[in-house]
Amino acid sequence: MNIIKLKYCHEDTQTSASAPDLKCGCFLSSFRYWSFKCFQRFFNVTSARKKYFHVQIDNINEYLATGTSFRALAFSFRMGKTTVADIVYATCSAIWQQLVEVHMARPTQEDFKNIANDYYRLWQFPICLGSIDGKHCRMKCPAKSGSSFYNYKQYFSIILQGVADANKRFISIEVGGKGKQSDGGTFHYSTLNSLMDNGGLHIPPPDNLPGTTLESPYVFLGDEAYPLKIHLMRPFPSRNLNDKNEYFNKRLSRARKCIECASGILYAKWRIFSKPIETNVEHACLIIKTACLLHNVIRDLEGNDCNSQNYDTNLTPGAHYADLNRRNNSSSQAARNIRNQFANYFWDRKI
Repeated sequence: MNIIKLKYCHEDTQTSASAPDLKCGCFLSSFRYWSFKCFQRFFNVTSARKKYFHVQIDNINEYLATGTSFRALAFSFRMGKTTVADIVYATCSAIWQQLVEVHMARPTQEDFKNIANDYYRLWQFPICLGSIDGKHCRMKCPAKSGSSFYNYKQYFSIILQGVADANKRFISIEVGGKGKQSDGGTFHYSTLNSLMDNGGLHIPPPDNLPGTTLESPYVFLGDEAYPLKIHLMRPFPSRNLNDKNEYFNKRLSRARKCIECASGILYAKWRIFSKPIETNVEHACLIIKTACLLHNVIRDLEGNDCNSQNYDTNLTPGAHYADLNRRNNSSSQAARNIRNQFANYFWDRKI
C-alpha cells in the first residue's frame, strides 16, 4: 500500500510551497513552509526518498508536537516502530545540520550589540547579552546510569542550559547535563563558561551605561544558582537586602524572565517535554536540540508579537540551590563592584 496516499499526494507539493499566513499563529504552517523551502537540502543529508517526504515530516512533527510514542506513530502511519524511530532521528539530525547556522548561529560582536539594544529597548536593562537558565527535561532512566540522572524533583532528567535574547529566542543551548547537577555546577563545566573565561565568546568591549560616563562590561543575567562573574550578573542575596539592592533584583528578574518565557513557549508548542523522552541519552539530546532550533525557526517566521504572558513556564526549573563545590559561586571584587554599579544606576533611574 502506498503510504503517501494516507494523508497527502505528491501533487500537493506545488500548493504547499506557498508562504503561510504568518498572522494565524499556527506553527504547523510555518513548519511546512520551511520544509518545502529546504526540500532539496533535506534529501542531501538523509537517505530519505522524495516520495515519502510528507510522511517523514509528519512523523517528526507529530512526535515533537504531541509527544506520541514511537509505537503509536507506527500504528498511525502503518510502519514499523524501528522505522519510525529511524525517521525521527534522521530528520532531527538533518534539521539541525541545515538550520543551526541560519537560526541559531554563533553570535558575533555586532549580534551581541543588537541583542543588548533590544534588551534596553524592551526591558530597560542596558548592555545585556542574554538571560541564562537551566531546565530539567524528563527522560526515561538511561541504562546502567544509577542515580546520575535522578534530580532533586525525584524523577530522571537531562539538563538543557539555554541563553535567550530579548525576543525569547535561544542564542545558545547546551544539552546533556545529568539531572543530579545544579545549575551552578552545569554552568561551571559548560562550554559557555569556558568561552566566557578565555575570551572566545566575542563579547563586545565595555561600554558606557546609557546617559552616563560610567563604563561597564556587557553581561549575561542569571538567577541565584549562578555565580557572580564579570560578565554574569546574579541577584543580591535575599538576606539583609536594602531598598536599592532589592530594586536591582527586581530589574534583573524583569529582564531575566525572557529565558523563562522562551522555555514556556518551547513547552507549549512541543509537548514532547510533557512526558519522559523514551530514548537513549544521545538521541534525547538530539531531540531537545532540534526542538529548541525549531522554536527559533517559528519565532523567525511568525514574528515576536505573541503575548508571552499566555505561556506557562511549566518546564521544571533547574536546581536553585548552591552547588556543593563552593568555588562555582565564589565572586571577585571586580564582579561585585560591577553589580553595585548597576544597582546605583537603576536606583537613580527608576521606572
